Amino acid sequence: MSEEILKAAEDAAAPAAKRNAPVTFKVSEKGAVSVYGLGRFPVTLYKEQWDRLLASADQLKVFINENVEKLKIKE
Repeated sequence: MSEEILKAAEDAAAPAAKRNAPVTFKVSEKGAVSVYGLGRFPVTLYKEQWDRLLASADQLKVFINENVEKLKIKE
């Protein structure tokens, strides 16, 4: 029975460990950039999509600050 309790505790701690996982990057088979470590699934965009997103980073920061009361934080 104690083995089951230990296993359950390890499983419960696993999501917390993933939140602290480093962000990593890989090139996908189709030539896109995948970002791992942000959530359950990678975020995958092609180079031109990343370029557009990064070019609007300041605009995104302003948007987030303007809507901070509406946004949730994953714990």
